Amino acid sequence: MLAKLTSKNQLTLPKAVTAAVEATDYFDVTTENGRIVLTPVRVNRADGVRAKLAELGLSETDVKDAVAWARSGA
Repeated sequence: MLAKLTSKNQLTLPKAVTAAVEATDYFDVTTENGRIVLTPVRVNRADGVRAKLAELGLSETDVKDAVAWARSGA
């Protein structure tokens, strides 16, 4: 099967290829020995939120306080 690389570096994967793997919107992309390897990935949005909170240095207490403040209508 062939997949053409567009001028914008986009590939359209053949339907037979995507049908052979678990349904997903995201793939981990790596290279191995000059080959492009796509691995289906399930993105857990909660993990992304936790990572961002950690990056910002926010604790669980900070989040609880912010939610309480927002609900108070202050």
